[in-house]
Amino acid sequence: MPLPPINDIVENLGFLEDWEDRYRYIIELGRMLDPMPETFKVEHNKVRGCASQVWLYTKKAQENPVTLTLLGDSDAHIVRGLVALALALYSGKSATEIIATDALEFFSSLGLKEHLSAQRSNGFRSLIDKIQQEAVLALAS
Repeated sequence: MPLPPINDIVENLGFLEDWEDRYRYIIELGRMLDPMPETFKVEHNKVRGCASQVWLYTKKAQENPVTLTLLGDSDAHIVRGLVALALALYSGKSATEIIATDALEFFSSLGLKEHLSAQRSNGFRSLIDKIQQEAVLALAS
């Protein structure tokens, strides 16, 4: 089952008032991620700064504008859900759009910042930084 568009995710989160329900929904989003092939779970694709293991694979489309398709995975359920949120926001977008999108501000507006542990927040920031770096590299090459 593919991830819903980011606008649908935001709408669905808005319907859920209880944070336990929101966490369950985020975990469910993680279950919707396409499986990442084990061959992509290599050191180069690891996201540094995460307490759990997180991988990000980036495929660059050679078109104008340059777009990035992202695959992600984690060994922790809630983190896998956060990866799904980031992929719903960024995957399939142009490198320029990715660089211009402030995911941390966007997710803060959802109330996630106040409800994630400092460790998860730092890991999520590391994931966003890696996605942004991949977009910068895609434009440079």
